[in-house]
Amino acid sequence: MASLRLNNIYKKYPGGVVAVSDVNLEIRDKEFIVLVGPSGCGKSTTLRMIAGLEDISEGELYIGDRLCNDIAPKDRDIAMVFQNYALYPHMTVFDNMAFGLKLRKMPKDEIARKVEEAAKILNLTELLQRKPKAMSGGQRQRVALGRAIVRSPQVFLLDEPLSNLDAKLRAAMRTEIAKLHKKLGTTFIYVTHDQTEAMTMGDRIVVMKDGYVQQVDTPQNLYENPCNKFVAGFLGSPMMNFVDARLTSVGGKYVVEFGTEATRTKAGTTFTVELPDSKVNEYVPNYVGKEVIMGIRPEDIYDDPTIVNNSRTGVVDCNVELTELMGAEIYLYLLSGDVNITARVSPRSTSRIGDQVKVVFDASKIHLFDKETESTIVN
Repeated sequence: MASLRLNNIYKKYPGGVVAVSDVNLEIRDKEFIVLVGPSGCGKSTTLRMIAGLEDISEGELYIGDRLCNDIAPKDRDIAMVFQNYALYPHMTVFDNMAFGLKLRKMPKDEIARKVEEAAKILNLTELLQRKPKAMSGGQRQRVALGRAIVRSPQVFLLDEPLSNLDAKLRAAMRTEIAKLHKKLGTTFIYVTHDQTEAMTMGDRIVVMKDGYVQQVDTPQNLYENPCNKFVAGFLGSPMMNFVDARLTSVGGKYVVEFGTEATRTKAGTTFTVELPDSKVNEYVPNYVGKEVIMGIRPEDIYDDPTIVNNSRTGVVDCNVELTELMGAEIYLYLLSGDVNITARVSPRSTSRIGDQVKVVFDASKIHLFDKETESTIVN
């Protein structure tokens, strides 16, 4: 088994294109780490540099204690699972899984044992004589995983392996891959653009944007304590609400004002949220009188009349533009002046399209971001 270390890794292409910039990352032995970000952020390029499929322009890659910059992919003791499965269509499942072992001149009985063990783990025993065209997408994905497992690599690299599957199968395969990681006790590095996969599977998540690592942390810490507006907006569904606001000081308390008048776009109503003492840090006084961005997650906005009536701060008048019943919850799409707000509320909510309602923002859950840099002021 192995840890990995990426020291100041860059990937530069001809013409001055920089795909990955100054990536520093420590991946622990047996860790399940997820690289996540929008298309073009450099996550797959980073994975391919670890695999040896892309040259490293600058920096050092260590697998265990071995510098691997110039070591051929086949000698790095890693196995990669691709988005398109990359199975040989003319071979059976058994032969697809055994192919790499045959190239290594492994004895036939040893190959059979390894393939059968992997097939048992992945519930493929009954399918070993089938060819890929006679299998579903989920079964093919398991074969691709099996081909990696039989090699007993130090590190598994998975590049968006579930993106070709339907939603139900993706959810099932997420669970299967997480179980597989626990069973094998090997280091997994998983690339996806799907933040749900990242949040549910990873021990830690690496959030990337424009070739740079934005933040590395556990799913819970990333969700609750994002380092900037991008991370806050990327993780969570529906995404965090962002509202232009102004920070003021009233009677020794810090107050966030928002609405059309607060940001001076035009005359209108101003709403306020008083910052709880637990939210006040050393940065807050520096922003008094300045414009900021307030963030609040949809689940921290309530339309329950009891909560609204007992709240002295954070109450907002809205029009209900749209509702979506999701079964266990309802998404409310609200408009307050020219501010769009999404709330995730109880399925017992009585709010309907066209209603004028009052909602309340949970002051203990708001985030504040610098208007210019988008860095976090308050989590």
